[in-house]
Amino acid sequence: MSPTELSRTARSRVRRRALRASYDRAVVDPILDEAFIAHVGITTDDGPMVLPMAYGRIDDVLYLHGAAANHLLAEMVDRDVCVTVTLVDGVVLARSAFHHSANYRSVVLFGVAELVVDEVEKRRALDAIVDQVTPGRSADARPPSATELAKTAVARFPIGEGSAKIRTGGPVDEPEDLKLEIWAGHVPLRMTAGPAVPAADLRSGISPPVYASNYRRPGTAG
Repeated sequence: MSPTELSRTARSRVRRRALRASYDRAVVDPILDEAFIAHVGITTDDGPMVLPMAYGRIDDVLYLHGAAANHLLAEMVDRDVCVTVTLVDGVVLARSAFHHSANYRSVVLFGVAELVVDEVEKRRALDAIVDQVTPGRSADARPPSATELAKTAVARFPIGEGSAKIRTGGPVDEPEDLKLEIWAGHVPLRMTAGPAVPAADLRSGISPPVYASNYRRPGTAG
């Protein structure tokens, strides 16, 4: 049974605007499921490194992948890693420049990554990464060949320690600024998909699947 909350430590406890924080997996997991790009940070012998990476979630694990020669994946194995995921929901326009902000949902996770060596788990993880970006796609796409699998590295990262942080609503201005003749409010943002564009070399007569022609992110309105 999965833990219902992320563990809180000195490095993962939210201090600034702590009322916006949550450690509840019921809050954390939907954010992780709606996004598909994480920023992965580690400290290497050459200094800090942060790279965006596609990921997939299965239960209490995030799977990260890249080329077998990927420098970050090689560096992150068996080391402390910080993984962050952010969804931007709007821009917040205050009367003062100081109080401008953004509405967002974010998750910050800490843990130690491990290289996946079991072929069955590796294939399952790669399916999860494909489906994280486009739910349902792994069932249609050709699976990786043995050669392609050997060229791909997959790291397992635990969803155990960390926090979520969420901001919603409008600006919070200073009382003395409320009388200013300056518009204030917020502008909601959302990801929208355009029409599916077929590959230039697609054979005629092949229609786009529903997940392409009606692309939607998990948790977003249809």
